[in-house]
Amino acid sequence: MHARSALFDVYGDHLSTRGDRAPVAALVRMLEPVGIAAPAVRTAISRMVQQGWLTPILLEGGRGYVATTQAERRLDEARARIYRTLDRDWDGSWHLVVLDPVGSRTVRTRVRDALQWIGYAELVDGVWLSPWPHPELDELLAREGVTAARAAATAFHPPDRPTGCWNLAELGGEYAAWLDQARTAPWRTEIDDGDQADFAHRFHLVHEWRNFLFRDPGLPDALLPADWPGREAAEFFTAEAARLKPGADRFVDRCLTT
Repeated sequence: MHARSALFDVYGDHLSTRGDRAPVAALVRMLEPVGIAAPAVRTAISRMVQQGWLTPILLEGGRGYVATTQAERRLDEARARIYRTLDRDWDGSWHLVVLDPVGSRTVRTRVRDALQWIGYAELVDGVWLSPWPHPELDELLAREGVTAARAAATAFHPPDRPTGCWNLAELGGEYAAWLDQARTAPWRTEIDDGDQADFAHRFHLVHEWRNFLFRDPGLPDALLPADWPGREAAEFFTAEAARLKPGADRFVDRCLTT
């Protein structure tokens, strides 16, 4: 587990309701039970400041860092997808983005990764689609200096052509494998402190589940197979995360006030 990724998890899952800020010492204390050493935490913080995700701030508990507006937007979006809090009805239309030619290979790669992150798939070269509109698309394209045409399609022939852009069989297998592993509680530790153990367990649970954000586009339920493994996996994750939350919250509060 990379320290930078772990910090994103801490800010997104625990600090969003605590002012999106924490002293460095508290961040170190929180990441210690999940095996991330203090030097790695401090190095990751420095990099996140350089990348515009964190800003230095003086707190009562010492020098700390607060999430930037850019980070807050990304974390809010990720949290909504992790906990499936988006309540939306699909109107049956597909949203297409037709990219204008991009000269830089580096920019092309960044745009591709960013489009996949927010849920688009490439229908053909340079043409991306999603069943949902994504408000963050404009910001993404502007940040990279890329232009694109937009279109909407209400029907495809054959009708299942768009869903073929995602490898649902492979993704379903990953959900089933994750559920089998998660049920055996592979992240349980020998930590004596119950609250700290709950924090460590929940941290790993969320961290592993968050990986699906890079692969699952959040397709409407009507487009998914009747026996879609992602449904059962999501139910288990939601119940387990809720069960561990009270202890994890107590540990985080203790880290912030120590």
